[in-house]
This record gives sequence, structure tokens and C-alpha cells, in this order.
Amino acid sequence: MAVDAARSEEGFTSAMATRVMSAACRAAGLDDRGAELIRLGENALFRLATAPVIVRVARGEPWLPKARVEVAVARWLAAEGFPASRLIDGLEQPLLIDGHPVTFWRLIVEGDRKATYGELGGLLRDLHSMSVPAGLELPAFDPFDKQELRISKAPISEDDRVFLRKRWQELRGQFEELRFETPKGPVHGDAHVQNLMVNDRDEVILIDFEAFCFDHPEWDLMVTAVEHHSLGWQSDEQYGDFVRAYGRDLYDWHGYDTLRRLQEFGMTTWLMQNVQENEETAAEYRRRIAGLRNDDAPRDWRPW
Repeated sequence: MAVDAARSEEGFTSAMATRVMSAACRAAGLDDRGAELIRLGENALFRLATAPVIVRVARGEPWLPKARVEVAVARWLAAEGFPASRLIDGLEQPLLIDGHPVTFWRLIVEGDRKATYGELGGLLRDLHSMSVPAGLELPAFDPFDKQELRISKAPISEDDRVFLRKRWQELRGQFEELRFETPKGPVHGDAHVQNLMVNDRDEVILIDFEAFCFDHPEWDLMVTAVEHHSLGWQSDEQYGDFVRAYGRDLYDWHGYDTLRRLQEFGMTTWLMQNVQENEETAAEYRRRIAGLRNDDAPRDWRPW
């Protein structure tokens, strides 16, 4: 379903996302008054004040296939009873509002704690053991998906743009040499602990299906492995809980270093899309691009 709203050339900012969200709510028969922007990343997430609904606005029409995958995956996981975020029933989804895919999700009322790394490992183990049903068409994992869009559109220096394109080509060559021994199956595609929520009934819920795919499980394991071994974002105890729950430490795999470079590259290009929002984001981008330029330097990156 497509609906026209006022077009803008300013790029995907919080102001533009808010206008799209308002138009989407009108199209869906929802009241956007008092809606709160709770996150601006690859998508903009809004919490409505008038209903227990989260509105997810994607950056543009190239993200429409991903939004369709999100909707299909959410419906499959709901049918399986898997603990995952649920769509709002009774709405045609995704909407396409002025070239921006928009989806509507049930609000998860958070409890008084965060998910643990052990819970992340256990949930991924359960997810990877599932069989994808006939008719659910999932893409392969593509670590380069949308990278050219990010590099070409981000408000960064031309020197950074040239460097990132060169690194992108280097990583492509390393990626093509990877050899996996594991079978393919359902993969979340962005499996960090922030994509788990604990609700007010103490249930751990998997969220954010934008990168969901059918591929090797290493793509999910690399996220926490890189955050621990390269970035130091978890304690040894936390990472040990993750490894014990899942049953494997990716650091021991011969392809780990290539996956580390791919993950760090993606973490940098993801963040750089929003450097215009505030100085804190711009400063973190400068730390990350400096790290990419010196592969042997310690990483002082901050979680985002």
C-alpha cells in the first residue's frame, strides 16, 4: 500500500522520519499524537502514546524487500510460538509512505532487567535448530547489502568515502574465500544482546528481523564474538555464559578474523548514517573509522 506524503531532500533525519510516521498512522487509522522517537539507526522507531504500538520507519524504498521479510518472519515465528516480537493484527503491512516502508508492532512492556548473554546463546541455539517452512523465502546473508547506499549517501568526508570503498573491495575478496562446514538454516542476521528484550512477565523476546536470512549460523555467532574478543564489551564470564549456552566459541574458527573485519566495517557504516544528528554520534564515528584505518590498533569503540 502506498501513500504520498510531503517529500524532502534533507535525508533520513529524525524530523523526516516523524513526518513519515505521522502519515503512516493516519493511513492505518492510528493516533500519532504524543508519539516518541525511541531510536534512530537503520530505521526510526516510534512509541505511540495512544496505543501499545511501535511504529518502525525504514530509510527508503530500497529497504522494502527487507520489510517484507520482517513481516513474513514475524508471522512464521508467531505461528511456531517462538518468543519474538509480534505484528499488529489487522493491518496491511508493510505500508509504503512516500517511499519509506513502515511496519507496526505490539509494544513489549519491559520488565526490570536486561537479557543476559547466556539467554542470547540459548535463544540462538533454539532458532538455529528450527526448520524454515516451504513458502517462506529468505535471502542469503549479504554482509555487503546496502553498503554502497550507506557509503554514497552518508554525510562523511570524501577521503573517508574513498577509503571505505577500497576497504569494501578488499573485504569482498576475503569473503569469497570463506569456507563454511555448518549447514544453512534460519539466521537472525543482527544477533546482539540489544535485540533481546525481557518483558514484564520475565520472558525473553527476540526483536528486529530486518536482516533475517537463510545461511550459516556463524553470521549470528560473529556479533557477540567480535564484541568480546575485539571490542571488550563483555566480561569473560558473560562471554563464557554465551558460549556454554550455545555450545560453540566462534573465535576458534579459521574464518573468525574475516568475519571480525566484516562486522567492524558494518558497525562503522551503520553508525555513519546518523553523524548529522549530534556530536556524540559524530565522535563515535571518528573513533570507528580510525580503527578501520589501523587494523592493529586497540578498539576503544563504545556500544551504540
